[in-house]
Amino acid sequence: MPYRFTFAMNKRNLFEKVWDAHAVGELSNGQTQLFVGRHLIHEVTSPQAFGMLREKNLPVRYPERTFATVDHIVPTNETQEPYSDPLADAMIKELRKNCDDFGVTFFDVKTGKQGIVHVVGPEQGLTQPGMTIACGDSHTSTHGAFGSIAFGVGTSQVRDLLATQTLALGKLKVRRIEVNGQLGPGVYAKDVILHIIKVLGVNGGTGFAYEYGGNVFDEFTMEERMTACNMSIEGGARVGYVNPDQKTFDYLKGRNYSPSQENWDEAVSNWKSFCSDDGCRYDDVVRIDASEIVPTVTWGINPAQAIGIDEVIPSPDEVQAGEKDGIVEAVEYMQLTPGKPIKGTPIDVAFIGSCTNGRLSDLEEVASHIGGRKVRDGIKAIVVPGSQVVSKLAEEKGLDRVFKEAGFEWRSAGCSMCLAMNPDKLIGDQLCASSSNRNFKGRQGSPTGRTMLMSPMMVAAAAVTGKVADTREVFS
Repeated sequence: MPYRFTFAMNKRNLFEKVWDAHAVGELSNGQTQLFVGRHLIHEVTSPQAFGMLREKNLPVRYPERTFATVDHIVPTNETQEPYSDPLADAMIKELRKNCDDFGVTFFDVKTGKQGIVHVVGPEQGLTQPGMTIACGDSHTSTHGAFGSIAFGVGTSQVRDLLATQTLALGKLKVRRIEVNGQLGPGVYAKDVILHIIKVLGVNGGTGFAYEYGGNVFDEFTMEERMTACNMSIEGGARVGYVNPDQKTFDYLKGRNYSPSQENWDEAVSNWKSFCSDDGCRYDDVVRIDASEIVPTVTWGINPAQAIGIDEVIPSPDEVQAGEKDGIVEAVEYMQLTPGKPIKGTPIDVAFIGSCTNGRLSDLEEVASHIGGRKVRDGIKAIVVPGSQVVSKLAEEKGLDRVFKEAGFEWRSAGCSMCLAMNPDKLIGDQLCASSSNRNFKGRQGSPTGRTMLMSPMMVAAAAVTGKVADTREVFS
């Protein structure tokens, strides 16, 4: 028995390995002082942090480990400064000044590398296996697709990171989520993660890091893995990751900040060492049958309030007493009728973009299906590439023309309608079919605006029909 216990303890999962490799020391309160290998910043959560450094006359401790871009507030319908929104103009200028003053690399609009921070990091090769990565944005979990431990932080922690490159954090438990089997037609990574959140709940991941695995995640592309990891936070988990493999290494090779050719083999060997050991211990294991996942859409005001496209809106009378109030609140806000099919619900706006689904593969998939079709009259439909790099590649492939001919607006890179800190907002109680990640009340800029989360293909189906529709039927 002692031997078996020792053997098990020697086998570790990726989270434990990365955590231990970056632990500076243990604090008296039980937290770990953790070294952060990569710090990503943007224009919204960094100004106050830089201001605090100035007050204390402190430098950025390791400026070469910090990288900045603008994404949240940058307009997607303007390309020239000064922007018409004075706040956006001021915040971008402030970040530019802060980066100049403190020696931080800034992927400014004029560099051709600007975009949503969680798109820019991977495409520049900044996101690598075995890293700890932090950013003042909850969807930093996206970077876990590369086998890193990536988490969002608050403004005061951004300050601490700039000043010390460390954070005091409590160690998480690890839940392995395996998705095995064959995904059906019209089912995408977005459907997989919405299904996981529906099964485990918006608070199911509290205190956990999620390790995603099984043959479905093995077969996913890197961009599909990023989509799933991105929404880990919507399931309550602070961290979501996938063990690195050959797909990870192929994606990173040759990127701007990836290891050089002469150091490549050594880097890959090091990255492989962080993979979870066969037979390692997890605090919990959840297994999901891929064949049970269908095109999924949220009907309520949190990401767990989701159903398959062929299902009906839940009735408060059919759930446990503790769930009734939440359903009543959601259907009232969303202006839906319990027991009515979700399919056929009229929409007003269709949005394809965000750090969840604004990557090149997302745009390619939709463009390959919408040729010859038109956005329904009366529907506002916009496509927002996740970065300038994505935009350039898409335009080189002619994807912008396909979208424009179909009646979509083609915008510049940014967060856009995901959180509407820019001019891209819902008006009144408009209902938006959105490829983004949050459907809370007022999320898209209007206090009464309504959001339904779905895959980009489902958004496209809604755009051309004017209502929530089954992509398998629309694009068969």
